[in-house]
Amino acid sequence: MATFLYRLARLAFWRRWSFALAWAAILAAVGVGAVMAPAAPDDSNAMSGIEAQQAYDLIQQRYPGSAADGASARIVFVAPDGQKVTAAANKAAITEFVDEAAHSSSQVSGAVSPFTANTVSDDGSTAYATVSYKVASSDLTDASKTSLEHAIDGARDAGLTVEAGGNVLSAQAEAGGSSEMIGIVLAAVVLLITFGSLAAAGLPLLTAILGVGVSMTAVTALGSALGLSSTTGTLASMLGLACGIDYAMFIVSRYREERAKGHVPQEAATLAAGTAGSAVVFAGMTVVIALAGLSVVGIPMLTKMGLAAAGAIVISVLIALTLVPALLGFWPNAVLSRRARRGRPSARADHDNGGSRWARFVLRRPVPVLLGAAAVLGVIAIPAKDLQLGMPGAEAQSTSTTERRAYDDLANGFGPGFNGPLTIVVDAQDAQNPKEAVSMISQEIKETDGIVSVTPARFNDAGDTAMFSATPSTSPTDQQTKNLVKTIRAERPATEKSTSATFKVTGSTAMNIDVAQKVQDALIPYLAVVIGLAVLLLMIVFRSILVPLKAAAGFLLSVLASLGAVVAVFQWGWLAGLLGVQQTGPIMSLMPIFLVGIVFGLAMDYEVFLVSRMREAHAHGEQPRQAVESGFRHSARVVVAAALIMIAVFSGFVGASESMIKTIGFGLAIAVLFDAFVVRMAFVPAVLALLGRHAWWLPKWLGRILPKVDIEGEGLARQTATAPHSSSAAADDRSDADSARV
Repeated sequence: MATFLYRLARLAFWRRWSFALAWAAILAAVGVGAVMAPAAPDDSNAMSGIEAQQAYDLIQQRYPGSAADGASARIVFVAPDGQKVTAAANKAAITEFVDEAAHSSSQVSGAVSPFTANTVSDDGSTAYATVSYKVASSDLTDASKTSLEHAIDGARDAGLTVEAGGNVLSAQAEAGGSSEMIGIVLAAVVLLITFGSLAAAGLPLLTAILGVGVSMTAVTALGSALGLSSTTGTLASMLGLACGIDYAMFIVSRYREERAKGHVPQEAATLAAGTAGSAVVFAGMTVVIALAGLSVVGIPMLTKMGLAAAGAIVISVLIALTLVPALLGFWPNAVLSRRARRGRPSARADHDNGGSRWARFVLRRPVPVLLGAAAVLGVIAIPAKDLQLGMPGAEAQSTSTTERRAYDDLANGFGPGFNGPLTIVVDAQDAQNPKEAVSMISQEIKETDGIVSVTPARFNDAGDTAMFSATPSTSPTDQQTKNLVKTIRAERPATEKSTSATFKVTGSTAMNIDVAQKVQDALIPYLAVVIGLAVLLLMIVFRSILVPLKAAAGFLLSVLASLGAVVAVFQWGWLAGLLGVQQTGPIMSLMPIFLVGIVFGLAMDYEVFLVSRMREAHAHGEQPRQAVESGFRHSARVVVAAALIMIAVFSGFVGASESMIKTIGFGLAIAVLFDAFVVRMAFVPAVLALLGRHAWWLPKWLGRILPKVDIEGEGLARQTATAPHSSSAAADDRSDADSARV
């Protein structure tokens, strides 16, 4: 591996123009594909193996054409205080709106008046009309949206409060907006402080942005063909940017270290790619494996997001291994510190620094540091025991959006459960009297505690299937609604036995409940798989049993603590206002799986870059405690900088308007904070100090089985130390260095 990367980087350094132009051509090609590609589809949580999806499939089968994908808007009208929507003036304004909306665009298939459909609240304060479209929301023209907004403005001018629910006027949520740019700026500041050079700070940013550009345009280009939505691309952007910066930074940092040892630019670049580049490959592999492993959960949306993000990581690794050496060939001295550029000797590699001082502090007090780190993370993890999963909808959006206001108006006028009715699908093919069987099932559900109303059943053309809606008394995300669905399903066998008909519960509320349950059931097995994979990979890298077990224990602590923090903020409401959380409630169903998979990959990044230097020092004869100090002296600064960059980038997504992106951004940022600064900087050295020489123990029989991976390029170091150097190559290097000297 190290030798291959060494040769690849040497080729990139020699053929720098070819590699730079090749990446520019790739970006241009996928950019053209993105421009020409059809619009990406909307997000979908459809999946097999859950009752709600089975019921939905039955509706599609028995009611052909009923599951059309056309957009719809629910326009909510609220009368002024003390008035009713049925008052003459208000009724006239609503009727005029319905007439105008029905003829506002050729894309409109119809508009239903609340007075025709009897969608007026009992107190007469609220009503809603439904505007249906022939096309999906993504295919609506701006003219159609503008016409609807014009009709809404007319009703508002009449004195009514009018809001639009549904998916027609929803603005496309931006990944992070201005706050994402703030994250990039903070990352640039961290790089500048770390390297003390604008070029050294700018090179990782440049290559990372290029990688994100390639991956995001690729997601857009393939969106329609592979069903990749805008949310899918957001995760790829988030991880591609953070990992892209870190991977390039690791190689640049090692390049500066090799230059400080006296290597000419070409040799320093190739050695950096062969050593730090090997660690980048392994770190990238761990992230890719964790993300690709999300497909085992069985949720299509999760699979697509994981694979798209994994693709972004692969691109980041390839750019770090090829484009970074090429750019170093263009400007070999620009990334060096000011002292080095002026020809002054750099500080010795073994000089005392903050990393080594911190390591000595931990080594002197391993037990208190270990107990303190475990206690802090354990306390923060306590809220995780109250984790409730769900799929937040309009109620989680900002109150500045018309969708959220429409949701609140409907809840106030018709009850909190109106926004999430349950759809009951009755299969009466085996019943002697289908209508009587459906009537009995409808009555049983109506009498269930927690149901406030049931609509009349609608039969299919064959008369053997019916469906009706049951409105709960509680909101879609309320725990009581979840218990209600369980109760209906638990009491189903007796009803089905007496009627000879079967029924299933579906609808958006039931679908979200079933998805949350499926994810919760998959969380522990997935966590076990990921931890097992972590132990195996680290055993191969570090040739040890206890070091991987220690890494897995630390990873588990950081994941549980980050889940606890997410629950405290987004479910309990702690600091919710400060972070712009509009509505607390269940945590997005996919969040824990995301957190486990992504944090696993990032945690292994820090583990590899930090502990591999300790192993290298120990292999060269240093005592275990000395090796810990050496590892921190060489790697602590770059690992801290990498973690700060990750935190800055992920924090930028906390400013997103979409609840899911906000939760993911916060969860990843806090997870990196815990893993890098508590686990890797305190827990890890404390455990290694207590284990001593036993930390690097590996049974001989196991050592013969495990493949040998030269993650730090020790074999390459021996090869380059003994191999003769080409005088012409060295002369070329000196020529390049002279021409680029600042």
